Amino acid sequence: MKKFLLAFIILLTCFSTAQAQLTQTVRGTIVDADAKTPIVGARIIIAGTDPLQGTISDPDGNFKIEKVAVGRVTIQIKSIGYQDLILPGTLVESGKELVLNLEMTEDLKTLTTINVTSDQDNSESINKMATVSGQTFTVDETQRYAGAINDPARMVSAFAGVTGDAEGDNDIVVRGNSPKGILWRLEGIDIPNPNHFANEGGTGGPVNALNASMLANSDFFSGAFAPEYGNAYSGVFDVRFRQGNNETREYAFSLGVMGTEFTLEGPFKSGYTGSYLFNYRYSTIALLDRAGILDFNGIPKYQDASFKLVLPTKKAGSFSLVGLGGISTIFQTDADDEKEITYGTYDFNANLGLVGLKHTCFFGEKTHLKSFIAATTASNGGQAQWLNNDSTSLYTSERQLFTDNRIKFASTLHHKFNAKHTIQTGFIYTFLNYNLYLEENYDNTGIFTRLVDGDGNSGMLQAFASWKYRANNKLTFITGAHYTRFFLNNNDAIEPRVGAKWQLNPSNSISLGAGLHSRVESLSTYLYTEKKSDGSTYQPNMNLGLTKSAHLVLGYGLQLTENLRFKTELYYQHLYNIPVEDDTTSAHSLINYSSWFPDVHLVNRGTGRNYGVELTLERSFQKDYYFMLTGSLYQSSYTAMDGIERDSRYDAGYAANLLFGKEFKFGDQKNNTIAVNVKTSVIGGNRYTPIDLTASQNAGYTVLQNKPYSAKGDDIFFINLGVTYRLDKPRASHSIKIDIQNLTNNKAAVNEYYNQRTQEIEHSTQLSFIPNLVYTIKF
Repeated sequence: MKKFLLAFIILLTCFSTAQAQLTQTVRGTIVDADAKTPIVGARIIIAGTDPLQGTISDPDGNFKIEKVAVGRVTIQIKSIGYQDLILPGTLVESGKELVLNLEMTEDLKTLTTINVTSDQDNSESINKMATVSGQTFTVDETQRYAGAINDPARMVSAFAGVTGDAEGDNDIVVRGNSPKGILWRLEGIDIPNPNHFANEGGTGGPVNALNASMLANSDFFSGAFAPEYGNAYSGVFDVRFRQGNNETREYAFSLGVMGTEFTLEGPFKSGYTGSYLFNYRYSTIALLDRAGILDFNGIPKYQDASFKLVLPTKKAGSFSLVGLGGISTIFQTDADDEKEITYGTYDFNANLGLVGLKHTCFFGEKTHLKSFIAATTASNGGQAQWLNNDSTSLYTSERQLFTDNRIKFASTLHHKFNAKHTIQTGFIYTFLNYNLYLEENYDNTGIFTRLVDGDGNSGMLQAFASWKYRANNKLTFITGAHYTRFFLNNNDAIEPRVGAKWQLNPSNSISLGAGLHSRVESLSTYLYTEKKSDGSTYQPNMNLGLTKSAHLVLGYGLQLTENLRFKTELYYQHLYNIPVEDDTTSAHSLINYSSWFPDVHLVNRGTGRNYGVELTLERSFQKDYYFMLTGSLYQSSYTAMDGIERDSRYDAGYAANLLFGKEFKFGDQKNNTIAVNVKTSVIGGNRYTPIDLTASQNAGYTVLQNKPYSAKGDDIFFINLGVTYRLDKPRASHSIKIDIQNLTNNKAAVNEYYNQRTQEIEHSTQLSFIPNLVYTIKF
């Protein structure tokens, strides 16, 4: 820790030199929030400047303000017939132009109109077909929040009702649901798990391949989703890549403990509004290993790349090509160096990929069609070796390969009849090609038994329709439905959904959301294989139906001051059609799985319940500081075939977070900034099934007590601290950040396991103290 602080102070000293007042260009595009057509003549000003800096948008909705002083600024946007928009605390850096893509909501001018003039409310989503349980997260927040490590999944764990994995992965639990219920989307495309070292059937991992350098403002939903979202019952990440600068070439380079990366962006040619954006990252630890500087067991090696090409045309609409790819490997050895004995090895690799071509075409000012064709791939595999009975050699005990390739085609039609009525309807068809196997040889006979075996093709169809009706500026209704059909076993689900928001007055609002939701289980669950007495194999879980959930959410919002807002939501979720073991004495349910698959016969006869209350008090970034206080109280339970209702694995009971950040400016022209960000969290421990020590010692392997999820992990407490020094130079901006997770090195026991060597029960603890130092230059 002292070495990190010393390096941090030395870098501060090297960069801290007096500079003249620096400026940068602020520009962007303004469109109608529903029709997505340009807004002409909107007035954009930089608040508090003297003389006042501002401009108006041109016929294409574009605007540009030059020579804006670097630092935090407040941007105000006004246009006749639209509700005002204010962007407080927007960061302007010398090394990169600030390019904004903004949307404004049309004003309904009636006798009951209320004047809406507020800052950009992150508690409201970019998707205007959602009324509850949605929140926008910005690039600035992803990079600013202490402990987020530029990872959107870790960042949203600060939101009410959302908790992370105490042991270090970025799995998230939303309102007591399994992480398996999360949907990831990129640029409107459903994507596989975007994390390195991802397990089969999971949605999280230790390192996210979605790089914050690529992200635009995006949405996260925790319940009662809009009709367009399907194949999810827990939460939705609707992530967007930003567009590359289409006027100026820009570059960025970062060197940190978690990775070394560079970003390139710019126009294809002068006068053309198209652009490119590309990012590549490689594991810094792996680089040090290659250089011979590091040498320890289990070095994680990973790399990822992502890109977005924007290709507008004069008559054929606008095209964009997006891509994401990731490769990760790790080799671990279980050894006793003193005894010079290797007990086992584990070799694991995981890959992911996406390439998609999107097209947007406008038919007049009120109708546009968005379509895409995309290919995705996800695979993970490896093998485990154990020590032979003669203690002289290793034998292969398990090997696996899970490959899931998909081709997707989707199209969505948007039409705005007028300021009151907007509809959208669309479909997604997914062609699946899979090759999955898992085989084991635990008794070292040389004969492998396959637990999962599948090689073939299938498909899935999703369709949806939604209608938004704005009775006036105060009252908005949304209704629609989503349909899913899974062709592997021809199961389907029809999911009606409704939402409403009532703006009682400029400060108070009430919102409501309700609907049905469902999700297809991982392919390995359906392809689990068993042998019959005659030696043939069959797949007992092939005909499982979709996991389903009914959501009901009631929300209340209060704008206390211009920059301070309060929000609360009450929710109830009824989960049904849950796969459970087909045994009337069993408490086995997939509701308690975060990944992988069960090796038992399953039927869709399980249920579950989640209910709770969430509170958020948030001050937006103004006058050099912000804070956010979130809290949730909830109950999560499930019922399996034995008919007994129990606390679920994810019934932590409560979670509370306090985030605070402050920036300090110094230097002759205030071009030097030190930002201090803190996150403090207290979270209830998850539940687990206790181990029967005597039975485990007699059996030689783990034996659980017949008390499912009756034990509870310790409550989790941690403080994350981030300190950033930012310096703007005439041609570049520099930043140095140290981000420390678990500053006090708290070691709560979160689970237990049986150690076969010591024949004792031991505990796994929360993620320990971890510092991450990052240097970034933008130019």
